[in-house]
Amino acid sequence: MNVAKEFLMVWVRCEESEKVDVEKIRKAVGIILLVSLISVGFYKPVKEYIEIPKNMNIFETDSRAVETSLSVSTPQDDSSEAFTLKENKHEVEIKGEKNGKAELVYDFAGFPVKKTKVNVLPDLKVVPGGQSIGVKLHSVGVLVVGFHQINTNDGKKSPGEAAGIAVGDIITEINGTKIEKMNDITPFIQKAGKTGETLNLLIKRDKQEIKTKLVPEKDQAEDKYRIGLYIRDSAAGIGTMTFFEPKSKKYGALGHVISDMDTKKPIVVENGQIVKSTVTSIEKGTGGNPGEKLARFASERKVIGDINRNSPFGIFGTLHQPIKNRVSDKAIPIAFSNEVKEGPAQILTVIENDKVEKFDIQIVSTTPQKFPATKGMVLKITDPRLLHKTGGIVQGMSGSPIIQNGKIIGAVTHVFVNDPTSGYGVHIEWMLSEAGIDIYKKDKAS
Repeated sequence: MNVAKEFLMVWVRCEESEKVDVEKIRKAVGIILLVSLISVGFYKPVKEYIEIPKNMNIFETDSRAVETSLSVSTPQDDSSEAFTLKENKHEVEIKGEKNGKAELVYDFAGFPVKKTKVNVLPDLKVVPGGQSIGVKLHSVGVLVVGFHQINTNDGKKSPGEAAGIAVGDIITEINGTKIEKMNDITPFIQKAGKTGETLNLLIKRDKQEIKTKLVPEKDQAEDKYRIGLYIRDSAAGIGTMTFFEPKSKKYGALGHVISDMDTKKPIVVENGQIVKSTVTSIEKGTGGNPGEKLARFASERKVIGDINRNSPFGIFGTLHQPIKNRVSDKAIPIAFSNEVKEGPAQILTVIENDKVEKFDIQIVSTTPQKFPATKGMVLKITDPRLLHKTGGIVQGMSGSPIIQNGKIIGAVTHVFVNDPTSGYGVHIEWMLSEAGIDIYKKDKAS
């Protein structure tokens, strides 16, 4: 019995040992396969293959280089006239020649392994800005920014709040009449107050239109009728011009939306103007405390352009006259988001009076974007003089154009609160689209 028992115990231990060995072998094989797969990704030909773009946009007078050791050819048809090829040792240079579409075929040992669809676009160049501008916006209707209590015979009341009106609402009509500015409302209030009639209001709330009724109350202290709302029909501030297109005079500035200071909601623009502005002083930015350009509108207050759009990518409109920065006044090419590289670049901005200057920055990271989006790149101020003067990115610098390798690639948009030397930038192609400048020859609203 003892012998049988011992034999059984030995057999169990052997069985367990075999299971352990099999498990070890499985893990080892798994690790080897994983390492092999990772290594393949770093293998140069494989890496080159992965990085070959499926689609490429290029302008008629521009050229792009693609790193590859594969043979490259084009189909023998008329479409191949859209671009020319120049093969070098480790790359192929594609030069736009004629507006149109064609294909680029990559061969390995005589077999096609990948294709790139090349879209050659009509040449487009814009003039970079950098000028400090004053911005005056007029909203659609009047914007509700708060409530106040009226001293009535029946106690304190806010008729507007009682009517269900909310902060951020836009009053667009009263009794069927369009409301464009604050002074348009006063006659309705006083008339309704004296006659006791009800005001019929049309309210815009986000994308909804809401109807409500309101009865003004008499303020006993001032002997006037009130509706208990704080309202605003305009806003003003400063920013930086990003670019303008010399033929159409369409421009883009700021690189981000203008929001109401009280409601924090984007201002829906009816119209607006931009004027020249002069930087008077700068509050230097520090960690946790973003700085600010202090500026005044130019003394002549001459309108240099209109505003017809306020979007997440900035403000847009048409210039009434050409403007110069006296640093880079010639039209230069633009760069698509996938052309932007990590490394040195420059911005154009004003830090004193109205003098536009060029300052060094570093593109820390960039995201090639297929669809419009803000915060396309991270940048860092490296210019010693700009750092000494401003501490980095300050309010009012938004819209400063970013130039890399002779192309305008985007604009400064936001500062990192805890690190004023760094911030975000937006890619130029999205600002151009918002300005109504059709890069891809598609129908876009201006």
